[in-house]
Amino acid sequence: MTSNQTAAVTEFLFCGFLKFEDGSLLVFIPLLVIYIFIVIGNLTVFFAVRMDSSLHNPMYNFISIFSFLEIWYTTATIPKMLSNLISEQRTISMTGCLLQMYFFHSLGNSEGILLTTMAIDRYVAICNPLRYPTIMTPRLCGQLCAGSCIFGFLVLLPEIAWISTLPFCGPNQIHQIFCDFEPVLRLACTDTSMILVEDVIHAVAIIFSILVIGLSYIRIITVILRIPSVEGRQKAFSTCAAHLGVFLMFYGSVSLMYLRFSAVFPPILDTTIALMFAVLAPLFNPIIYSLRNKDMKIAIKKLLCHQKVFAE
Repeated sequence: MTSNQTAAVTEFLFCGFLKFEDGSLLVFIPLLVIYIFIVIGNLTVFFAVRMDSSLHNPMYNFISIFSFLEIWYTTATIPKMLSNLISEQRTISMTGCLLQMYFFHSLGNSEGILLTTMAIDRYVAICNPLRYPTIMTPRLCGQLCAGSCIFGFLVLLPEIAWISTLPFCGPNQIHQIFCDFEPVLRLACTDTSMILVEDVIHAVAIIFSILVIGLSYIRIITVILRIPSVEGRQKAFSTCAAHLGVFLMFYGSVSLMYLRFSAVFPPILDTTIALMFAVLAPLFNPIIYSLRNKDMKIAIKKLLCHQKVFAE
């Protein structure tokens, strides 16, 4: 090997948590508690919908699938974050990094598509209530859920396959707390102008989803404000409030993370945004759906009471 040659990179080193090195346990324990809450909370929402026949309608089916995806979405990154906080070797193999990117973003894509579908569902339910049962049939609901997941996973395959062919022979330090496109692509020993193309593709997809959901809710709010009774308006708003809250949390953090283009943030801010995107948004999902929805509260109480009786 000549002096100008360097060995190919076989693993990456995470540098995002280096600033917490002296107090890693102070970060590890809250993160572990949050992860457990996310898993238990979303499982509770999922099973509450599955086991309560009164919630077997499109809106709650979408919510249950979204909650199920949230469990795996966080599992793609948080366990490795926890491992890095208590390990001296904060590394991940090349294959592990590619798999983490693939599953994290595929699940995120599926959630984004599902949130868009949920906005359209609410649009049809409130703006065209008489035709809603014939339009949003159980069969169509199942097809939309399956389509969101299948498309979310398939659309990312070419991108991951392309990244896997790139040569990595220089620095191996990822300045982030999990494998993500931009930090990994910057380490490639080749022309990285494709990063801009990647940014544009991601931005178009995010902006398109935000526009669809935003326009749906503008129309929904316009229709709701025309409802003559105060009680009718409150009931209509309550059916949309939870979804709107999750939408703002999800796409707000996604926008901060991926609609920055060439803007460079300080490392501490970068890590904070990543934590909000990968951890805090999933944390609030079960809270919003359980606290903002009377039917969901009843279903969760039934589920917990059923489990208590079963245990006895």
